[in-house]
Amino acid sequence: MGVNAERLLRGVREYAAHELMTEHEAAEPPTRSQLAFHERGLANWWLPEEYGGLGVGLRDSVDAVSELAYADAGSAFTLFVSILGSTLVSLYGSDELKDRTLRKVGASGGFSATLGSELAAGSDLTSMTTTAARGTGGLVIDGEKSFATNAGFAEFLVVIAVSADNPLEHLAIVVPRGTPGVRIVRRWQTLGMPAAGTYQVTFEGCRVPEANALRGPGLVLLEVGLNTTRTLIAACGVGIARRIRDLSLAYARDKRVYGESLLANAVFAAKLGQMEMDIEVMRNQCLAAGAEFDALAADPDGAAELLSRGALRSAVTAKVCCGRLGWRIATIGSEMFGGLGYTDRSPIGRLLRDMRFVSILEGGDDVLRELVYRRFVIPARRRL
Repeated sequence: MGVNAERLLRGVREYAAHELMTEHEAAEPPTRSQLAFHERGLANWWLPEEYGGLGVGLRDSVDAVSELAYADAGSAFTLFVSILGSTLVSLYGSDELKDRTLRKVGASGGFSATLGSELAAGSDLTSMTTTAARGTGGLVIDGEKSFATNAGFAEFLVVIAVSADNPLEHLAIVVPRGTPGVRIVRRWQTLGMPAAGTYQVTFEGCRVPEANALRGPGLVLLEVGLNTTRTLIAACGVGIARRIRDLSLAYARDKRVYGESLLANAVFAAKLGQMEMDIEVMRNQCLAAGAEFDALAADPDGAAELLSRGALRSAVTAKVCCGRLGWRIATIGSEMFGGLGYTDRSPIGRLLRDMRFVSILEGGDDVLRELVYRRFVIPARRRL
């Protein structure tokens, strides 16, 4: 772990303890606590130092995100989901575009959002209806996007759209904040993670320069970027699971069963032992996914190699693994608390709701299983 990675982890632990453990804000994001992250010099930590970040890789981001999610998964998601858009700009944007976007968010601690999902298309992104038409003066975007986290306050959006001239071509286009034709329709009220903001956005005659289009096919670019957020969503699951384990232990110290501390109960002990093993597996899978992405991105031909691969098996596996094992941990934890675990008197209920997002966001478990089947099972040469 490098100096900046150590600084990040140390700073995140201190920040989480002072800003996130005491309250879970339901205010409109970015919340006061989230803005304090930039004041501590930690925002957008993955950006290269030349753009105002710490240059910390994906592998070294895993434990930092786990610490954030241990305190509040909603704030964790808000603070790291910008890595998707900024990674795409960093790898596939022109130098001029990087200067206009990454340098600005690096200096301000600002956010970005990536817009791919549409309500009708669901997981079938080839069925999206948001279009980008080439015309005099640039690209014109029309359509509607759903479930766009951070879009309501992002400094720039990365919009995935189908070409109006060629339905087989998709583009990834950077839309700066304040561009005419962009309208926030609503903020979705989610069951968990109240500190995160996810929005529905419409585009009506939204015009940007053609130079704002990233190099490469839009859907594959999106797959490349999702490797980062899928890995860190999985790391969120690690943090939530760790918190559930610790709360269960604290509860057991005072809970008496048949005259003995719950800590002495063999059934309880076995469940906590299984939790610990599951957490170890979850973390190791996240670290492996982060390490693979870092190695590819650091190669001189890394951008092209990532484009040729798209979704990485390690990142997909990390997300599904952490979603499934994390849900098992959350279920066992809530059962340990009995009826109290199903009330608002215990944080377990909130953690249970927060854990569910690991298996839902950016590809549900079944969607990702089918992806692995198509990419890595059917072609025999790509099987392990």
